[in-house]
Amino acid sequence: MEQRRGDNVKELNELDADSILDDEVFIELYEIEDPIERSKRKVQLGRRAKALGVKSDFDEMIKGYNQADREMKRQEKETRAVCSLDNFTNFSGKYDNMFCGGWIANDTGIYAQTSGGIEEVACYHPILPVERLKNLETGEEQIKLAYKRNGRWNEIVVPKIMITSASKIVALSGRGIAVTSENAKLLVKYLADVENGNDDYIDVQCSTSKLGWIEDEFIPYDTDIIFDGDSKFKQTFESISEYGSYKVWMDHVKELRKSGRIEMKFLLAASFASVLVHLLGGLPFFVDLWGETEGGKTVSLMVAASVWANPDESQYIGDFKATGVALEAKADMLNHLPMFLDDTSKTSAGIRDNFEGIVYDLCSGKGKSRSNKDLGINRENRWKNVMICNGERPLNSYVNQGGAINRILEVECGEKVYENPQKTADIVKKNYGFAGKRFIDIIRNLGVDRIREIQAEFQKKLFNTDKMQKQSLSLAIVLTADKIATEYIFEDGQYISIEDAKKVLIDRNELSDNERCYHFIQDKVAMNNQRFDTVTNCEKWGVIDSGYAIFYNSAFDQICRDGGFSKKSFLSWADKKCLIQTQGGQQTKVKKINGTAARCVWLKIDESMDNDGFKPVDEGQEELPFK
Repeated sequence: MEQRRGDNVKELNELDADSILDDEVFIELYEIEDPIERSKRKVQLGRRAKALGVKSDFDEMIKGYNQADREMKRQEKETRAVCSLDNFTNFSGKYDNMFCGGWIANDTGIYAQTSGGIEEVACYHPILPVERLKNLETGEEQIKLAYKRNGRWNEIVVPKIMITSASKIVALSGRGIAVTSENAKLLVKYLADVENGNDDYIDVQCSTSKLGWIEDEFIPYDTDIIFDGDSKFKQTFESISEYGSYKVWMDHVKELRKSGRIEMKFLLAASFASVLVHLLGGLPFFVDLWGETEGGKTVSLMVAASVWANPDESQYIGDFKATGVALEAKADMLNHLPMFLDDTSKTSAGIRDNFEGIVYDLCSGKGKSRSNKDLGINRENRWKNVMICNGERPLNSYVNQGGAINRILEVECGEKVYENPQKTADIVKKNYGFAGKRFIDIIRNLGVDRIREIQAEFQKKLFNTDKMQKQSLSLAIVLTADKIATEYIFEDGQYISIEDAKKVLIDRNELSDNERCYHFIQDKVAMNNQRFDTVTNCEKWGVIDSGYAIFYNSAFDQICRDGGFSKKSFLSWADKKCLIQTQGGQQTKVKKINGTAARCVWLKIDESMDNDGFKPVDEGQEELPFK
């Protein structure tokens, strides 16, 4: 199989603009019996034809051969049929007649002829299967049904299992098909007979429920693979299109980039970078634009979204007013395209209570494993993209875990990013979707190896032992996209500078959970002096002695829980940093408080203090004990 694939690649590379249109190429294609292998071969030939600049000619040839192939199969079917023309559907309109066995199928409906000469109604209007869709990720099939109501043909795509069960097919009544519990069994049998009786005639089409890179294809730009995703994502999918004028969009965005504002340029680069994450082996990450209201955050989001799709309200851009499961499903569908989420302050109750978990889950690139009603495991949701959001507060203020924070690139939004934000919004809502398709063509021409070289150059420039490396990797992908877009799309020299880019990186110490826990406890001590004295009547946490805050164990447990930190992890870190006193191999030490001895946590209030409670002072001055 591998040898055969290699031969195909070699053969494709040898085809030129003339030879790819030879009859031999198409005859060989249509001699492939396996419909999936034939579809894959058709995709490869189509891509080669596009590279050679003869895609329209190739498509016209394919159309002719498809028609000839269908006619040949029809003639074979009619030759084999031992019954009359009544054994074929007889619907008016664009669909060809199909073998249907003993069914009567015409514009008045579908009927079964019983032995007593009585006609039973399977459906009150024309309906037939016209295409099978085989999902590349799961191998599951869907079926495209064509049906005629009120003199008009419609098409819907439904899971194959929906038309194989009388109890499930009645759900199609909600889509306009005249099926009830009474005629359901007959309709199931009719559809099965038509599908199986026309197995060689009904096309099998490769499909996917995900956007972005599928093998060497990019959905939705490569139309040889059909999108068969959930209907609730239909609006998002349809928003990814070209509309308006590329020149109008380009002229305006280039004018905005001349302003030198980092906010819009960074979000634009992040939008392009989303489709590089998978190619470069990166992990999903957030880019968050935060700042005061009226600064231009939402307009910046719209400009970045217009690279791929319609940025108008309720089109491509989403928000946090959903469930975690819904966000996970949308991320899986977008796959490698960026996910835009407007305003972090507007969240559903479910997300508000677990914001940190949602951020962490989205950055993991993998959904939770869930069982189905058949006690099997559903396909895991997976994605590798960039999530771009905005809000008045930084996204990392909603989270505490370092693992989540180091997947977030924060960009502060200054005042008045746009001189006329309404004009910018109007332009990108009327002109969008061109740059993304152009960017895909560019990175295909550059090749993954060249793109990795560009990323490696940026990683060297960003490498710093005091900064978080996961953030540096994410930032390198953004800068790689910025360089490619600047040189091949905008051609304006308006790069994001390394100095500006480094400002979004967080110091390693700022990110450490244990470092932040230490500062959290220091603040708690400073704000609650009364809990350590012997005068105030309140719940006591312990005492302060010789520069140490000495906590009762239970009080220290509660403080760590309140801050969302791990006591065990913090004490282990603090022991290595010599910030606590230990005794008998334990990270606690006995202290007599109000005449009662108890094991307590002894924590230095000031890390610059030595173990005897003295602080270093300038040379020539006497060292004084901490007070």
